[in-house]
Amino acid sequence: MKRGKSRDEETMTADREMPKTYDFAATEQRLYRWWEENGWFKPEVAGPDAEPFVITIPPPNVTGALHQGHALFVSLEDLMIRHARMSGRAALWVPGTDHAGIATQLQVERLLESEGTSREEVGREEFLRRCWAWKEQYGGRITEQLRRLGASCDWDRERFTLDEGLSRAVREAFVRWYEEGLIYRDTYLINWSPNLQTAVSDLEVEHVEEQGALYTFKYRIADGKAGDFIPVATTRPETILGDTAVAVHPDDERYERFVGKTALVPMLDREIPVIADSYVDVEFGAGALKVTPGHDLNDYEIGQRHDLEIVNIMNKDATLNENAGPYAGLDRFEARKKLWADMEAAGLTIKTEPYTHQVPVSQRGGELIEPLVSTQWFVRTRGIADAALEAVADGRIHIVPERFVKVWNNWLENIRDWCISRQLWWGHRIPAWHCDDCGHLTVAREDPDQCGACGSTNIRQDPDVLDTWFSSGLFPFSTLGWPDETPDVARYYPTDVMETGYDILFFWVARMVMMGLSFTGDIPFHTIYLHGLVRDEHGKKMSKTYGNVIDPIEVMDEYGTDALRFTLLTGGTPGNDMNLSIGHVKGNRNFANKIWNAARFLTSNLSGEAPTGPPPHEGLSVPDRWILSRLQRLIESVNLLFESFQYGEAGRQVYDFLWGEYADWYVELSKVALDSGDAAARSRTLHVLTYVLDRCLRVLHPYVPYVTEEIWQHLPHEGESLMLAAWPQVDPAYVDEEAEAAQEQVMAITSGIRSLRADLKVDPKKRLDNVIIEASDSYEAFESQKEATARLAGLNLDATSVVQKYEASPPANSTSIVVGSVTAHVPLAGMFDSEKERARMEKELADLDARIAKSERLLGSDFAKKAAAEVIQRERDKLAGLQAERDKLRALLDAFAG
Repeated sequence: MKRGKSRDEETMTADREMPKTYDFAATEQRLYRWWEENGWFKPEVAGPDAEPFVITIPPPNVTGALHQGHALFVSLEDLMIRHARMSGRAALWVPGTDHAGIATQLQVERLLESEGTSREEVGREEFLRRCWAWKEQYGGRITEQLRRLGASCDWDRERFTLDEGLSRAVREAFVRWYEEGLIYRDTYLINWSPNLQTAVSDLEVEHVEEQGALYTFKYRIADGKAGDFIPVATTRPETILGDTAVAVHPDDERYERFVGKTALVPMLDREIPVIADSYVDVEFGAGALKVTPGHDLNDYEIGQRHDLEIVNIMNKDATLNENAGPYAGLDRFEARKKLWADMEAAGLTIKTEPYTHQVPVSQRGGELIEPLVSTQWFVRTRGIADAALEAVADGRIHIVPERFVKVWNNWLENIRDWCISRQLWWGHRIPAWHCDDCGHLTVAREDPDQCGACGSTNIRQDPDVLDTWFSSGLFPFSTLGWPDETPDVARYYPTDVMETGYDILFFWVARMVMMGLSFTGDIPFHTIYLHGLVRDEHGKKMSKTYGNVIDPIEVMDEYGTDALRFTLLTGGTPGNDMNLSIGHVKGNRNFANKIWNAARFLTSNLSGEAPTGPPPHEGLSVPDRWILSRLQRLIESVNLLFESFQYGEAGRQVYDFLWGEYADWYVELSKVALDSGDAAARSRTLHVLTYVLDRCLRVLHPYVPYVTEEIWQHLPHEGESLMLAAWPQVDPAYVDEEAEAAQEQVMAITSGIRSLRADLKVDPKKRLDNVIIEASDSYEAFESQKEATARLAGLNLDATSVVQKYEASPPANSTSIVVGSVTAHVPLAGMFDSEKERARMEKELADLDARIAKSERLLGSDFAKKAAAEVIQRERDKLAGLQAERDKLRALLDAFAG
């Protein structure tokens, strides 16, 4: 274990005075540097016998700037790692970045374009040099931003998907799968990006809604009588030129006489068969389907079933080729217009109508993706997909939230073979060499110098690179040193949690599981934790187009990292999208300030005392017993919530406890003992104040690491850093139901009197006289806290009575506040100008009656039948609130009458 560097006076001392306000800007960088320099992010800090807890980071693209998705996953994973570290685990968070093939190549191509050149002009070698230069310039930017978020990664183990070790792992994986017959080269229909000139994965294709047209035309029957035709509808007329069949449903009586005949491709008069296939939707268009196996996946599968010819009409730049006849050389969209105009002139069209449909577009640039038949490298996925299905089914891998198991099963049960080749230059070059003399293909772990079959030296490496997801699919074990049997592989694999967005469950997570099982014989992680998208405060996707992007760097600059982290961590639940608003971030900055102020109050009262560890169980007051018992309840609940990955709810409960029970109540109650002059009571109270705050800082540390560490360093403590302090566990000896029940009544009565004062708009400086608190079961608790109650409720201490039983009738012109077996009789006389207050309340009551009547009329009208359910419920909730407010006001007016 590395020994921590000493805390110099400027950096970390518990005895220097806390500043009046928390300065996050001056604190965050200093603390992070201190943590990292001491080696506390490394798993070895826990000792050689500690049980490992490992997370591999979802590697961000080296081209990227930090966005809220990064901020969320970093916050979640850092929370898990810090919790594990404080729980005594050897916590390892492996950082890294992804070379991001298409994204990086696109950036460098744009750079070259701005210089008046292109990758083709500079050549492959120079282009790759420029890519590496880009990576060196921008690759460190994202990791610095991750540090800014407080990511406690082991940066000494940082990896890059194109570094030497990972490149060797990629080649080993490719060759091994090739030797096992799982990797093959074939011609198939793939997603093609005309601008990028490469195949792209399904993940890089988005289906967006587009307002287009539905074109209905005549497919003439070749050997039929004049005028015989089948009406067919399409959204892409240009692909008519690649049709190789017309399909009708086997049960469609309208067209059954045409099955087995041939039809003529419009404008080309090429004969194609009319076939019957149950895939045809009789409700779409005219109920018949043009089949274009070379340019549509579903058509391709129909073509395979019926052994249809595949005609490719498109060049790789999306212009039409010689198979398009007179339309060769035209851009796809130009060809659409010209072909349809020619068909209209020939009398082959029926109608054109507006039509909204989904079209595939590239995530990189938004261009329309073309399904294109191409020779590519593929992975046979059926067997490895079955292994991934089984790993979840038998419980070796747990998906959080569980509802995504259905999504997982559905995708893997219907998986297609994986196209792994990309026509790019930046990436892992496919380790295959083609022999120009004999045509043999050599796949090897090391670069060969001759053909593996004929021995010719006239060989050339396959120009394609691997899909980025191939290398990132190896990330959980390649980053630990696989394929070598390294100490890290032996100790830290399998990893524990893969935390990532639900949107890449199939494309990355499933592939990691398939590759982990195939290459290591074991699962890559035990738990898949899925987070949702971060949207704006109205639930809208953040987009530069919408102008609603919230930049995390700007948010941290203005409100601090802790405020952003706490907002992200407590603003959602596993697997669900969350709405982020600056208002919430501001509120959580205020929470950090609230904790700071509570700590300042404590440290200003310590006066040289340095209580550490649990307080003694003897001699505690009711408030002491109550807060210590409530702390145990909190710790128990937080630990259970952490076990079930409900981090948001756990954080919200700590927030409520610290802000409400500790700061607003116990700190205020403690002032009586601290001011009493009783040295023993003062010492005991300081011990409880310190202990409870210490435990709260520990459970809050994974959420807000900076402010908690800074405060902790000002408190009496044992150990060097809060991040290494032990995670709290429940101490049953402090659980005290009797104290909790009694104190809850004291607080409820106090709150009731405060609420009454607010309702009656009593001057905050005015002390109420002759309040009688009747407390049969909680007499001792109320009597011992009479001074505190008087302070908090604004009572005249000398004119406040606590009795076990009040025998007389309630005082005239008074109101009673009842909480369980406790009643507070509060005289109203002299509290305010009664006539003026009565007039105000009567006016307010009349206004409430009018608003209630209006709401009741609305709910009794057609509104309740026509409006949306959520709108109706909002109106009902509003009415209930108004009625409760009216009842409360009437009760006060009745008290006046008494």
